[in-house]
Amino acid sequence: MPTPITNIEAIEPKLLPGDLAIWLFIFMELLVFGIFFIIYAVVRIQNIELFNHYQLTLNRELGAANTLLLITSSYFVVRAVHAIKADNIKNCIYWLYGALAGGAGFLILKSWEYVDKFSAGINLSTNTFYMFYLSLTMFHFLHVILGMVILFAIAIKAKRGAYSAQNHLGVETGASYWHMVDLVWIILFPLVYIIR
Repeated sequence: MPTPITNIEAIEPKLLPGDLAIWLFIFMELLVFGIFFIIYAVVRIQNIELFNHYQLTLNRELGAANTLLLITSSYFVVRAVHAIKADNIKNCIYWLYGALAGGAGFLILKSWEYVDKFSAGINLSTNTFYMFYLSLTMFHFLHVILGMVILFAIAIKAKRGAYSAQNHLGVETGASYWHMVDLVWIILFPLVYIIR
């Protein structure tokens, strides 16, 4: 006699991974970033020479390295989700720690960039370009920290046996938030550092 299916997901696949509440939060976050990006673009058009000049003072190599770190970190999060779905808790934890290392690398490089700017006397009131650069990147910086706190909490819960192939909603939820953080940087980096 066949065993009954007890996992609802096996009957009705979900449209979005993770908890619905995180998607509402992600939508609101993307809306806020989207508004900031639109305002940045409008102000940039009105001050094109100023923005083009000061954009060249940014360290594109560090920005590109940070892009690579976040993309790699997002890949590690994908691997963590696949691992927990295969009931491989140990690998899930390792991949989460790898993602955290990528996030930490991002924070270190970004902090180095900030130290360089602040030691040169640059701050939010230096000019319009730096006001946007510092506001946008620091806002994102805080989101990276929050994402890392979430991933770390998930790794700790995974160590305690809170997740499995049948119960991995928390891992998917944290992964969804981390991908949003990555996506925002993928838009922010070319917008602020490259597009002229």
